[in-house]
Amino acid sequence: MKQFVGIGYRKDFGEEFLQSEILQPSFIEFAPENWMNIGGYWKKVLKRLSEKYPVTAHGLSLSIGSPEELDWNFLKQIKQFLLDYNIDVYSEHLSYSKCDNAHLYDLLPIPFRYDAVKHIVERIKQVQDFLERKIAMEIVSYYTPVAAEMSEVEFVNEIINGSDCNLLLDVNNVYVNAFNHNYDAQSFIDQLPLDKVSYIHMAGHEKVSDDLIIDTHGQPIIDPVYKLFEYTIKKLETPVPVLLERDFNIPEFSELAFEMNELERICKKSWSLEYVS
Repeated sequence: MKQFVGIGYRKDFGEEFLQSEILQPSFIEFAPENWMNIGGYWKKVLKRLSEKYPVTAHGLSLSIGSPEELDWNFLKQIKQFLLDYNIDVYSEHLSYSKCDNAHLYDLLPIPFRYDAVKHIVERIKQVQDFLERKIAMEIVSYYTPVAAEMSEVEFVNEIINGSDCNLLLDVNNVYVNAFNHNYDAQSFIDQLPLDKVSYIHMAGHEKVSDDLIIDTHGQPIIDPVYKLFEYTIKKLETPVPVLLERDFNIPEFSELAFEMNELERICKKSWSLEYVS
């Protein structure tokens, strides 16, 4: 039976992850910045993990929305990392995280503006040409729009279609943004270029007030997000990898396995049997 769901590997999992019979993901995801040029003990763990599981890479530092030149030395390291570990899926965030070479250690939203679209489309094309592959860009959560000239979904569509990149669809991010900015999540999904979706992320969030939820990756997935996930994947013509993200408040493996099993159940219920073989 084909499996669809993977998990983001955290160093908190340690070697126990390699021996676990509870967690059996179809693949694992690394943030390459945390593993490139690593040596010693963790280099050995990385090698063992990559020999046991297919690997995807989800970057944190490309900062596609930054005004300055792309960091070509960094991209050289990314390219080598993808080759070294036979990684087919490399994704990044539709955001920026540095300016004037000052790293902000956060994923900040890009203004929904036409000049930003033009800038980012060109940068994505440069990255894809250099890496000799398409990358997948993730719709990020944000908490206030800045000088917007268009809607969020128009902004995303302009960039994905203009650059001919793939889309990483983080279903929880869509749910968070829809709640915080008072729009319909299903309608937003309907308007996306779903034929460009190559990867899906699922995670939990935290409700901090009646009108604000924060994307934390530190809580279990809630039922409305599972429902939005099921709504989403029914619209995809071809199955794609689905990743469970849990970055904080790491629970017992049994709790992570429960969430992964629920995602698998929805995938196999929703996607055609011709793909489940």
